[in-house]
Amino acid sequence: MNRCIELARLGRGEVAPNPMVGAVVVHEGKIIGEGYHRQCGGPHAEVHAINAVKNKELLRESTIYVSLEPCAHYGKTPPCSDLIIASGIPHVVVGSVDPFAKVAGKGIEKMLKAGIKVDVGVLNEACLELNKRFFTFHQKKRPFIYLKWAQTLDGYLDIDRSHPEFGQPTWISNELSRRMVHKQRTEVDAILIGTNTAWKDNPSLTVREWSGRQPVRLVLDRMNRLPAAIHLKDQTCRTVVFTGKPVESSELTEYVVLDYARNIVPQILNWLYEQNLQSLVVEGGRQLLQAFIDQGMWDEAHLYIGHSWFGSGVAAPKLNALPVKSELLHDTQLQVFVQSNQP
Repeated sequence: MNRCIELARLGRGEVAPNPMVGAVVVHEGKIIGEGYHRQCGGPHAEVHAINAVKNKELLRESTIYVSLEPCAHYGKTPPCSDLIIASGIPHVVVGSVDPFAKVAGKGIEKMLKAGIKVDVGVLNEACLELNKRFFTFHQKKRPFIYLKWAQTLDGYLDIDRSHPEFGQPTWISNELSRRMVHKQRTEVDAILIGTNTAWKDNPSLTVREWSGRQPVRLVLDRMNRLPAAIHLKDQTCRTVVFTGKPVESSELTEYVVLDYARNIVPQILNWLYEQNLQSLVVEGGRQLLQAFIDQGMWDEAHLYIGHSWFGSGVAAPKLNALPVKSELLHDTQLQVFVQSNQP
């Protein structure tokens, strides 16, 4: 099962909205076939693992280990549980049960009815962690939410600015931490900032210092006051602007109306759920980040503490939690926080 998890991780950033899954076929203590889900719409891990077995006669004396319950429904590919049954594999070991409604125990049930021995829950916690975004999305009906910000040693996001200049970001973290941020972007579905951050920093929110897919860019702009010349409206990738009144959309810049008289956080999360976007990074300023924190709408927070001291300025958000991980990135410290009520 450890090998299944290793294989599954190779699909990170390529298989969403599907889960990452790895599978190995074992005969008399030796792996004779292995595979993982490589891309959305492509063959599942079980298919690759079974196809990798050279002598198919050995399948009738083998065990297949799968990090996630084999599917039982027809989607873009046939059910993997049917393939396992047809292959004559007598024993299946499953890491975790699939929360997706069309699977949710049905694959296990189908294999048991076919006379296959099925063991469930081997390295269950590790398998749940592997697909925490997928599980959160289907169990909580919202995306997995990351919060990300950089602050100084004395707890500030920015210097004092009564009238911030357009496109003048304040750098706190170092180049290594920025590369890590770009790597994270390739692994999530969407990234959100507020109006003030879009104005002051004029960020592109694109993947530049890593190789991988581009997330959907999201920005708040209640009064539609952000200029057309900002990077977020450069028509290079899908961008969504959350406004307070209807605005005509273009090919890659979509305007979505929110009711700003009500709490906008659940409105944004509902929209993301309807769009099948399973993970979100919130990179906004203090007000936006604090809104997600105060409402308990976060799963992980990544805090980069730079080697600088402002003395005064815009205070960082307040997060009532202790870090579960700390890593030194040259002169910047990364602290990772996790919500205690994770599945």
